Formats: sequence, structure tokens, C-alpha cells
Amino acid sequence: MTQHPKLAALAVMVKDGHVLLVKRKNEPDVGLWGFPGGHVDLGETAMDAAARELREETDVIGQPVRYLTNVDVIEHDEDGWVRFHFLLAAVLCDFLSGDPVAQDDVSEAQWWKIEDVIRSAIHCSRHVDRVVKLAANL
Repeated sequence: MTQHPKLAALAVMVKDGHVLLVKRKNEPDVGLWGFPGGHVDLGETAMDAAARELREETDVIGQPVRYLTNVDVIEHDEDGWVRFHFLLAAVLCDFLSGDPVAQDDVSEAQWWKIEDVIRSAIHCSRHVDRVVKLAANL
């Protein structure tokens, strides 16, 4: 782990009562559903990174609209040392085109009913339900 948090962006896309989620293939949160997203490259805005990661992971094209919130993801090892620390910028994106296809570092990509995410009917990363509520104005 580096000596500072890593910045990443999440693409949060809501359409017709559904939210686009991906199942992670890698740590952190391997096997859990979450938003498409990843590292922000040097010189890239978090909004641009969210749109890029959305396309790279799902083949869906979206237009970044606004920041929703920030999420800290901090995990410690058994000795109390920080294994990783990410600051995630959640970006609301409008749907433009495409059908979700899992690519890059995700094993699945699909639209889920917002109500299923909020009532924990699927296994999601922490904070996904809170961010979905913000995106859907619930």
C-alpha cells in the first residue's frame, strides 16, 4: 500500500427504476456487486474517469452529470495495518447507449431493480445502497 489514499471514480447510472452494477473480479470486494469504476489517471478528472471506466467495464456509454458523494473504503489487515485505502468519487451518469457486457476486471454487468439493491436482495459492496438512494432521490 502506498502512504496515501488512491483516488477512484464510480459511474452511477440509473434508468427506468434500475441501476447498472458490475460484479468485481478483484480485491477489494471480489464477488460483490458495485458500480463500474476504477482509478483516476493523472491529468484526468474523476468525472471523465467515471465515463471511461463505465465504457471499459460494461461497454455502456454514459455522460457524467454531477458528483453525488465521496466514499472512503479502508481495509486493515489482521495486525491493524492499512491494506488499502480508496477515496471513491461517485459520479451520476446519464445513459446514452449500449447493452451491459462484462469486460476488463468485472465478471458480470447488468441492470438491477433499485428496490432489490436497497432491500439487499443481492450481495453488494458497502455503501452501494446509500449511493443508489442518492442517485434515485430516495
